[in-house]
Amino acid sequence: MKPRPLPGKALLLGKNIIVADLHLGYEVAMAREGFYLPRVFHETVGRLTALIEGHKPKRLIIDGDLKHSFIPEWREREELRAFVERVNPLVDEIVLVRGNHDVGTLWLRELGVEVVDELDIGHWKLVHGHKPVEGERFIIGHEHPAIRLRDEVGAVVKVPVFLFGERLIVLPAFSPWAYGNDVLREVVSPFLRLLKEDFRVIVPLEGELLDFGRLSLLSRALREL
Repeated sequence: MKPRPLPGKALLLGKNIIVADLHLGYEVAMAREGFYLPRVFHETVGRLTALIEGHKPKRLIIDGDLKHSFIPEWREREELRAFVERVNPLVDEIVLVRGNHDVGTLWLRELGVEVVDELDIGHWKLVHGHKPVEGERFIIGHEHPAIRLRDEVGAVVKVPVFLFGERLIVLPAFSPWAYGNDVLREVVSPFLRLLKEDFRVIVPLEGELLDFGRLSLLSRALREL
């Protein structure tokens, strides 16, 4: 099975669609801190269900951080329940590979969600990416990888990216609130420090993918702008 990136910030692997870092309930967590944001739950679930309906996978795999808050609460629980109820009829199985934000999610098993810490598919091991584990080839989230692009007049935009290597694939965050970590400046996941690769950088746009080539060459080109 060859992993195939999709424009919708998802990965197709055999009959599996894989996404990471939905961070459902982010707006609720921000409201507790006094920051009020519009809810994007329906937008997020709508984008995901469109991907599922377009590619007809048998299994949806969430590679960590389905939810955002480290403190479980009833509003978040209701949002997670609504998410599962929307997605469940479209696939045979939903699997959550737990991330560092996924505290208090074992109750999702009552809704038929498989909750695990890692998952093997063919030659690939899926883990969230916040802590190292033994293995050879990994698919992770957690990093929220992005790059900053600057035009000739100095305008800067940050775009989410896939990082594709021989031993490591890093997924962009599915959440629209996750603006991303500029991997040309620093990395967060220990996997990127331990498995040093010259990744292919793939930018998912609405309806298409742009291949920006190797990370080393892109970094050099951006420094010369």
